[in-house]
Amino acid sequence: MTVKVSKTKLGNTLVNSKGRTLYLFKKDSGTTSACTGACATAWPPLTVTGKPSVGHGAKASLIGTVARSDGTRQVTYNGHPLYLFQGDQKAGATNGEGVTAFGASWFALSPAGKQLAPRASGSGATTTTASSRY
Repeated sequence: MTVKVSKTKLGNTLVNSKGRTLYLFKKDSGTTSACTGACATAWPPLTVTGKPSVGHGAKASLIGTVARSDGTRQVTYNGHPLYLFQGDQKAGATNGEGVTAFGASWFALSPAGKQLAPRASGSGATTTTASSRY
């Protein structure tokens, strides 16, 4: 599994090897994931067997893994467990940005491994619609 940087409508964003946006969950405590069950169905953890690889723009020093409660290894970046969003069906989609679901908010990550800064209004984020499904 590769973590790399790609340009999305949010700017330079961490993505997986297929170009799908990676998110952090504000409810996580350090590297411990708070997303299991139905949460992990809607927001699949980025898991890996072996060591994750680093692609264009990502920093190898920021990537790691952590054991999940089910025994799988979840990829972390700058200490944040990484997730995909089931509502992002294609590369570059950012439908999960700013969504509040399962007790906290979800945000795409910058190449530095931090929550992306909010964009000015008109960014196209539809948090009301996306969050109302949960």
